[in-house]
Amino acid sequence: MQYQAPPWLPGGHAQTIWPVLFARRYDGMAPRFRRERWHTPDGDFIDVEWLIDPTGPADPPPAGAAGPSAAGPERPLLVLFHGLEGSVDSQYVQAFAAVAQRRGWAFAMPYFRGCSGEINLAPRAYHSGDYVEIGWMLAQFRAAHRGPMVAAGVSLGGNALLRWAQEAGETAADTVKAVSSICSPLDLTAAGHAIGKGFNKLVYTRMFLRTMMPKAMSKLKQHPGLFDAERMRRVRNLYEFDNLFTGPLHGFRDVDDYWLRASAKPHLARIRVPALVLNARNDPFVPAHSLPAQSHVGAHVTLWQPREGGHVGFPSGRPPGHVRTMPERVTDWLAMRL
Repeated sequence: MQYQAPPWLPGGHAQTIWPVLFARRYDGMAPRFRRERWHTPDGDFIDVEWLIDPTGPADPPPAGAAGPSAAGPERPLLVLFHGLEGSVDSQYVQAFAAVAQRRGWAFAMPYFRGCSGEINLAPRAYHSGDYVEIGWMLAQFRAAHRGPMVAAGVSLGGNALLRWAQEAGETAADTVKAVSSICSPLDLTAAGHAIGKGFNKLVYTRMFLRTMMPKAMSKLKQHPGLFDAERMRRVRNLYEFDNLFTGPLHGFRDVDDYWLRASAKPHLARIRVPALVLNARNDPFVPAHSLPAQSHVGAHVTLWQPREGGHVGFPSGRPPGHVRTMPERVTDWLAMRL
């Protein structure tokens, strides 16, 4: 991917923060969504946002009518997995939805557990290496949609998607034509320590913990004894949070075990479906030295590592700019694999 940031927005932090707060996400009317609830095998639920086809019926299909509009059941479906604490309101979700809509594709974004505005039920949440959950969700989409399907994941969601592709091996092609990760922390140890230092800790860590810690405390009310509440109140970074909550709740010994085993980077050569791995080299969250080299990947993996772009930013144009460049390039690449 050839990308150059606009001169008026230099540096990885500016290219990360500005697009979230000010850049245009779509042209014209905002994408509209309808929500659907899926019940999981362990008695929990996952909510899914389906893009409403503006050329279809004026009213959204009723709840339970799984899949995209009947107006185009054979068209491609793009499934997008969001990042840490992401939602349908995230700038990249709306930008990808708008690009998919212009292409005539169906689009869906499943929420990871606890991210849809309602706390989930099971004594668990979500994590960067949850390839089993990714596989279950993709299987539901495959069953609901008759046309070709591709998947992309942003940040945490991208790492988890690649872990699924690695574990699925040759069988991944039975579900999707291609996958893409965008600005994903493929080496969770390097990224986890980077976000806990300096400006990253002051801004990004605080932003994430502002929602993650209350969710964890709500989970504790559901399941008393799940973790030590007093220790949670003293958490000040993602290392401490993942050591107390994310790791132990999802079967890992501790944060170091979680970050090591959940990282996609060591297993990229196992992928057997076309995979695009996009990372800006000035991403504040993901140190450039931790990115995979060509020697780390196999023939199925394409690496795009532009010098600029920030973390899921890639702004373009005159102020206030827009964020459609990256979704357009990624969907162009995916479209060539349909």
